Amino acid sequence: MTDMRRMSQAVHVEGAQGVSPVLFLCEHASNHFPGEFGDLGLSGDVRQSHVAWDPHALTIARRLAGGFNAPLVSGGASRLIYDCNRPPEAPDAVPEQSEIYAIPGNQALSEAAREARVEGIYHPFCQAVDDTIAASAPQVIVTIHTFTPVYFNRPRSVEIGILHDSDSRLADAMLARGVGGYDTRRNDPYGPEHGVTHSLRLHAIARGLLNVMIEVRNDLTPDEDRMTRLCRALSLSLSGALADMGITTRGAA
Repeated sequence: MTDMRRMSQAVHVEGAQGVSPVLFLCEHASNHFPGEFGDLGLSGDVRQSHVAWDPHALTIARRLAGGFNAPLVSGGASRLIYDCNRPPEAPDAVPEQSEIYAIPGNQALSEAAREARVEGIYHPFCQAVDDTIAASAPQVIVTIHTFTPVYFNRPRSVEIGILHDSDSRLADAMLARGVGGYDTRRNDPYGPEHGVTHSLRLHAIARGLLNVMIEVRNDLTPDEDRMTRLCRALSLSLSGALADMGITTRGAA
């Protein structure tokens, strides 16, 4: 496989000519299993489930990016192959277990096999983010994720999580505004202690860029009307928060 083809499987860049001050990321956009890595010994049902990707996250990210006229960098491979929101040294970057599911193809990987995932998935994703930042010079990075309403058989009542690491400026502004009447909470259902803010730290905080991670419960968008309502609420909250911080966008159009 050529490096170009490998990169095309690992990452996708859309709206590269966008003139927005915002850059959107969607690390868990795909449940694609590139042929060179196989199916990890998983059934089709598991490969379609939330453990393999973030259902609806790419649709949300695309709608927001379109409304903001912003670039979007999204992952092109399942997070079970490699989780692009984890550094190579993190054990769950290549998880041996995800929630209730054992991942046979990730068990007892050799160092060389693990490094092939880093080189084939993680590095191309990070390079695409770096290249997009160099080209578009954003002031803000927003990552889009979804989470399951039931986790280890426990229901989750939170609907939208506004997540941050050491830089809470944009999260604070969004939480002050709220998100369209949805049950919105800080660092819930995940927070920095769960290792989920790697992209924020690597791509945004290290550069001094405003940043936030948005987590949406994946049962909030079962149809077009509710997807539209959700994306409108997120867009209004984000664009309003940025306006409060002196950054003008084309969001919530």
